[in-house]
Amino acid sequence: MGSPPVVTARGTPSKQRMKDGYKTLIANSLVPTVAFWEREVTPPGADGGEMIDTTTMFNTIWKQFAPRALVTLTPVKVTAGYNDSLTTAITGSLLNKECSWTVHFPSGSTLAFYGFLRMFTPAALVEGTFPTAEIEIVPTNTDPSDGSEAAPVFAAAGSDT
Repeated sequence: MGSPPVVTARGTPSKQRMKDGYKTLIANSLVPTVAFWEREVTPPGADGGEMIDTTTMFNTIWKQFAPRALVTLTPVKVTAGYNDSLTTAITGSLLNKECSWTVHFPSGSTLAFYGFLRMFTPAALVEGTFPTAEIEIVPTNTDPSDGSEAAPVFAAAGSDT
């Protein structure tokens, strides 16, 4: 039988929390001046995947689980205003095209990753409302130049990497 889990006190974080989501932008290496204007940006998250059930017939009370070895960078969601010519630019230059994407955080920090624009979905156009579209960018973690695994790169504000 193994040892019991250790009780751990919560420490005080050494960094400050973000105070405001303004101004978060996203850029891509193919068309950095793409004609959309960010209103909401959901940066990629990290997903460890479903647990692995390691329970055997030797268990007596509790099911056992293990974490997966690999991590998924989750899709980026953007709500943006757009120019009506964007549909042509999206389908011709960005949709399903692998490239580098960069999230620019309010602090000046950045997160760069390889991915592709999966979806551009305009909302209904209604008199008296601001036209927006939902955009989804899927991280691939694959360098399109050679197919190798490429981790996302976070650079703190004021750093070179």
